[in-house]
Amino acid sequence: NMNTNEVIANRAIERLGGRKGEYDLVHPLDHVNLHQSTNDVFPTAVRIAAIGMLKPVSEHFADLQNALQEKEQAFSTVLKVGRTQLQDGVPVTLGQEFGAWAQAVARDRWRLYKSEERLRQINIGGTAVGTGINAPRAYVFTMIERLRELTGIGLARAEYMMDPTQNCDVFVEVSGLLKAAAVSLSKIANDLRLLSSGPRAGIGEIALPAVQAGSSIMPGKVNPVICEAVNQAAYQVMADDLAVTLAAQGGQLELNAFLPLIAKNLFEMLDLYRSVIPIFIDRCILGIRPDTEECRRKLNDSYTLATALTGYIGYDKASEVAALCRETGKTVADIVLEHDLMDRDKLDALLRPERLTSPRRET
Repeated sequence: NMNTNEVIANRAIERLGGRKGEYDLVHPLDHVNLHQSTNDVFPTAVRIAAIGMLKPVSEHFADLQNALQEKEQAFSTVLKVGRTQLQDGVPVTLGQEFGAWAQAVARDRWRLYKSEERLRQINIGGTAVGTGINAPRAYVFTMIERLRELTGIGLARAEYMMDPTQNCDVFVEVSGLLKAAAVSLSKIANDLRLLSSGPRAGIGEIALPAVQAGSSIMPGKVNPVICEAVNQAAYQVMADDLAVTLAAQGGQLELNAFLPLIAKNLFEMLDLYRSVIPIFIDRCILGIRPDTEECRRKLNDSYTLATALTGYIGYDKASEVAALCRETGKTVADIVLEHDLMDRDKLDALLRPERLTSPRRET
């Protein structure tokens, strides 16, 4: 803030025809800093900057949500094995997996969009400790009105000026929401890496876009580098959140001297999102292709389809079917028909894709 005062003063002196340093014309403190303190100017500037950076980040999350929902629709008929604890689970569609990710991102988008409201109350005019010493009341309202005009943000005077001067919990709240978004992004990136793993010796149900040669020694290897970049950005955001938390609780009495550290880490979080999310969308999500045949093969080979029969032949009998599938390598349908547990028409009706992946049970 002191440096800014000097820059503004010297530029004003130049425009008035003087020479830099002729502070009798314009003084950095007596004129530029009139009615102000670093303790109200800097927190106000950080809040305005954070709001300005939050808006495009929220829009990027909206774009990611839309991209995932597009894939939800495109893959709505791709039936596959669901997995719980990395073990075969009941059937799902690939589209449903993308839809669940889209829902998580939608929550992050909304939380970040609303978090702007937490930052709108500013303490400009509170001067040193929030009591407003040396600042006329008219100055406070004039400053806020002018800042609204310049920024286009609905800024408001803090009702209790000492609060935003010494307390930084609002930044912790926003940082925490950014961390929550990092958790969602990292989960999605990890899931995509798993589903594309192999592709022959892993799950291999989807193919990620190949953006670069994956290995200097293994020809043809394609690594999920965009997902890994997203992971690394997410981990950095989580680390930044811890720094913000520690700095916010480290303030003493009427001022938090660690606000520069809060600003540095908060802005880094927002910068990372502005960079990585468009890359994630354009160079990964939009180019994902399903291996429909591999999805169906794994589903047919899985004995978890026995779960769909429990309401009709009982849990114990369904467990026996699953055990026989493991022992013989036969499908659920083969075992059910061989042991005359159900007729073909009833079995086909129970194992219809739309029934297997819908929460509505048909009788």
